[in-house]
Amino acid sequence: MSTPIRFYFDYISHNAYLAWTQIHKLAGKYGREVEPVPVLFAAFLEHFGQKGPAEMPAKSRWMLRDVVRKAAQLNIPINPPAAHPFNPLLPLRVSCLELPAVDKKRLIDAIYRATWADSRKIYEPEVLGAVLTNAGFDAQDMLERARDDAVKQQLRQAAEEAIGQGVFGVPTMCIDDQLFWGYDDLHFMEMYLQGRDPLDPSRISPWMQVKPAIHRKAIAAQNSFGGETDKS
Repeated sequence: MSTPIRFYFDYISHNAYLAWTQIHKLAGKYGREVEPVPVLFAAFLEHFGQKGPAEMPAKSRWMLRDVVRKAAQLNIPINPPAAHPFNPLLPLRVSCLELPAVDKKRLIDAIYRATWADSRKIYEPEVLGAVLTNAGFDAQDMLERARDDAVKQQLRQAAEEAIGQGVFGVPTMCIDDQLFWGYDDLHFMEMYLQGRDPLDPSRISPWMQVKPAIHRKAIAAQNSFGGETDKS
């Protein structure tokens, strides 16, 4: 049996929402299962010393237009979230709970729909509880279990293991030893599954040997007033 596609996600990501709506049908075409892995996107940002898109107004404005365009093209419901960024820890921890695959998909479907289609405050326990109840789950039991230290550690460990495998953002789809990042990479992921990946592995090694000649901070310093004069 083919190995599953590991789908690393955080509810805070609208692109992960779009990818989640598409990946199951795509995976099914090639006899693959989808293994959802909840991870905290903020842990990646902290580890790699990056800012999130929502922290960069210009990038955020572009991404919002881009995501709404994609949703319209896919005919997927999408609406402004109740807040963004928000704290996704509780819904992520709930999503770490052991469930049969069909129920896990139903759970993630419900939380994503509540976040990005219904504009609900899933980061509030009462709201998340109502979402779980409406989806047919025992909300009180799940919320209580999600507060267990073992579940909290499971979520932390998932991010650590993902980083160790080279994951740096969400959504990331991992197949065999290949990583595909973002909704837009679903196209290349399908080509890989079809056995017609345009990437020639032999061409990658030379790229990995390239070394930096200067750090960007040094370039910025030279470009600033009082920096080194350009004598070229």
